[in-house]
Amino acid sequence: MNDLKEIEISKHSGEEKFRDGSNNLDFNLLSFWQWSSSDVVSNATRGILAEYIVGKALGSIKNEDVRDEWGAYDLKTQTGVSVEVKSAAYIQSWEQSRLSKIRFNVPKTLGWDRETNKFDKEKKRQADVYVFALLFHKDKKTVNPLDISQWEFFVLPTKVLDERERSQHSITLPSLKKLTDSVSFFELGQAVDKAKDEC
Repeated sequence: MNDLKEIEISKHSGEEKFRDGSNNLDFNLLSFWQWSSSDVVSNATRGILAEYIVGKALGSIKNEDVRDEWGAYDLKTQTGVSVEVKSAAYIQSWEQSRLSKIRFNVPKTLGWDRETNKFDKEKKRQADVYVFALLFHKDKKTVNPLDISQWEFFVLPTKVLDERERSQHSITLPSLKKLTDSVSFFELGQAVDKAKDEC
């Protein structure tokens, strides 16, 4: 019987060729990444990009690391703080009649253990701290998610979300601003440590 344990993911360079058995084809993994992920303004890609930006700010991502798509939370700091990253933006890739309203989804979830392939029995928020990453730039011609000066971040201990009397499924930007002030990329590490201390 085949060994069906989890696959250990190693980091790729992008130079890996697609193959037909033992024969290399004339396109590589980088060409796939460029095809699939060049729209960094899109909701799906921007969310992953936000995780990466926050991870770099927190020193959570080392050179050899790869993203754990199925982790119970997005990141873990060097001091052991688990972090969930939520992203939103006013500008979208598609044609808009108006700027998007900012709302972050924060539902409780069933945690999943990749070693046992089983879900928890009780829904909860899996991380110690939430980071809300807002691409606040409002000009389509100059929006650039790779420019960290176009982002602001809001940090909350998970218990603050758990204790909210309003929606437990999402939080709007005005509600978030009543609970915490925004910080820059360079202030994010300190803000996360402070939020963990408040847990």
